[in-house]
Amino acid sequence: MLAIKKARKFIQANPTDPAARIISALVLALESEGQISVAQLYELSNDKFELVLEILSEWRLDRHYASKLRLLDLSSQVHGLSTATATPSVA
Repeated sequence: MLAIKKARKFIQANPTDPAARIISALVLALESEGQISVAQLYELSNDKFELVLEILSEWRLDRHYASKLRLLDLSSQVHGLSTATATPSVA
């Protein structure tokens, strides 16, 4: 989460900076599964471009964790249903 935190701090400190706007657009595109022009990313300085690559890496990793949590939640629900139907009710 270091890159995402660095990006947040950079954007907060420099909201009118063109690089902050490009990074913000990237974050919005990632969240909404939208699009951003690669040409915009190439406009960034080397250090901001590296930050973008780090954001992409962290975002991808986070997405896998979110998928894992949804799978775990669903598995837990299914297991609960299986346990409830396997246990005979007492009358």
